[in-house]
Amino acid sequence: MASTVTSATSISSKRKAPAANGANGNGAMAPAERDAIETKYRDFFWTYTEEPHRTRRLAIIKAHPEVTKLCGYEPRTKYVVAGVVSLQILLAHLLRNTSFWSWQFWAVAYVFGATSNQNLFLAIHEISHNLAFRSPLANRLFAIFANLPIAVPYSASFRPYHLTHHKSLGVDGLDTDLPTAFEAVFLDSILGKAFFCTFQIFFYALRPMMVYRIPITWVHLFNVAVQVAFDYTLVSLLPTHFSVNSLLYLLLSSFLAGSLHPTAGHFIAEHYVYETITPTARDPTNNIPVPETFSYYGPLNFFTYNVGLHNEHHDFPAIPWTRLPALHEMAKEFYADLPQHRSWTYVIWQFIFDDAIGMRCRVKRKQGGRVVGGGSAVAKVADWKEGEIEA
Repeated sequence: MASTVTSATSISSKRKAPAANGANGNGAMAPAERDAIETKYRDFFWTYTEEPHRTRRLAIIKAHPEVTKLCGYEPRTKYVVAGVVSLQILLAHLLRNTSFWSWQFWAVAYVFGATSNQNLFLAIHEISHNLAFRSPLANRLFAIFANLPIAVPYSASFRPYHLTHHKSLGVDGLDTDLPTAFEAVFLDSILGKAFFCTFQIFFYALRPMMVYRIPITWVHLFNVAVQVAFDYTLVSLLPTHFSVNSLLYLLLSSFLAGSLHPTAGHFIAEHYVYETITPTARDPTNNIPVPETFSYYGPLNFFTYNVGLHNEHHDFPAIPWTRLPALHEMAKEFYADLPQHRSWTYVIWQFIFDDAIGMRCRVKRKQGGRVVGGGSAVAKVADWKEGEIEA
């Protein structure tokens, strides 16, 4: 099968080989120095370089000033969200008397439910950048509406953590998309990676709170109150239209959306390093950038708000999903040579079974980054302005 990454081979077993940076005259390194570097840096791809997206964004704006016209909200987003929310409520109604353990229940949840809830996950991702309405408040409230079929309140908490991911890409202790040291140690095996891929929805839900906590605001409380009221209505208030099975369908859809499902491949595909990294590049003192964001241009983008165009999204988070392909075409010379995935399904398969790819294949940096939304984490650079947060 062809490699999931174009113009690059998958990481070889050399990932565990000692690093070298040509410390002496003949390009070799003393064994003691080599072993010290390997012991210190073999776990993740540590770097002192700046995250690449700001630099590329400035270069693209300089080359194509018209790109800024692509920024702004997308009115069509609200209609797509309303349609998917309606579909999930309809299916929850139709499955109210179907046994949870029947193959029909699980088939509908996997094919339609998981795809729909993944779509809503990424709708909330889109809305977190204020790309559904002009008003920030309207976006917060609409995200709570998009949250309803997910059955667990999370939209209000997702936003500050996700914006911090953008502002602090790869920064240890701030970017909660990074695996923790616990995950890197205990899940770096075929069984561990299979467990992670099967239950990754729980890792993404619980990991942020283990890294740092954000203050609770009225939006969080309103998110919880609306979701509890919605779930209670399904279970108790409309017995002729819904049942406990209706709620179980929505919960199962959310679980499968973040499990072994084709669209769930984007969680891994976006920032895990799937390229061969030379020993010289592994040594952070050489300041050689390691690719840390990968795009995907396949058909599953149709269901996922073009989240596969992930380099493009990180370069210009203010450009909505409908205009990311236009950005790609406009600045094609900047994206043509970047590594990309051809299949999210194969991303999951390779992640589990390729011994050279795993939890440690992430770029980490100690410096830079800011935390959005406050909390107990201490940002390297504080005092973000509202305009910067919404950028």
